[in-house]
Amino acid sequence: MIRTTALAVLLAASFPAFASEQAKAAVDLAKAKGIAESVCVACHGADGNSPAAANPILAGQVPDYLYKQLSNFKAVDGKPAVRANPIMAGMVATLSDEDMRSLAAYFSQQKIKPSVAKDEKLLAEGKALWRKGDFSKQVPACAGCHGPAGGGLPAQYPRLGGQYAEYTVNQLKNFRSHERANDTEKVMQTIAGKLSDAQIGAVAEYAAGLR
Repeated sequence: MIRTTALAVLLAASFPAFASEQAKAAVDLAKAKGIAESVCVACHGADGNSPAAANPILAGQVPDYLYKQLSNFKAVDGKPAVRANPIMAGMVATLSDEDMRSLAAYFSQQKIKPSVAKDEKLLAEGKALWRKGDFSKQVPACAGCHGPAGGGLPAQYPRLGGQYAEYTVNQLKNFRSHERANDTEKVMQTIAGKLSDAQIGAVAEYAAGLR
């Protein structure tokens, strides 16, 4: 518990101040709705409730997290995007900073239609990892950063409760392989690197059922 708390404090101190920045920035929800219905709808649904497990549910997500991800997909000043994804790179290429902030705010305000846990055999192990972590591998409890019910900690960590298990599995594996490397202080790369495929599947399944 002490290690988990210390980790959370460290990350909170080092996480960019997206919350304060977004609070000060103007957002245009009407414009964001139009972008969502014309650009984002095919993969994420007009209200952020993705119709396919390969794409994340955005509805109800922490707005600062959404803004950070959109920003990380965008190449800036000739430099490659922090988070490499050809599809998303194309989607954000023409978006202004205000557009991205507005989309983040818009999707955060939509009501999530959560996924569900489907494999009961995985829930016990997933619950243990979520609540207690794995001391033998020095893996902290997921709840320390993402909350007991998976709601995330605003301005710092994303909501995982109700997210598609398939998507969470893919992202954890991407962190483990360092294919995805836009996590603060490489925290998720470090944690995912210690998890087996079975553990990743279990914790993703448990998170899908959280409310």
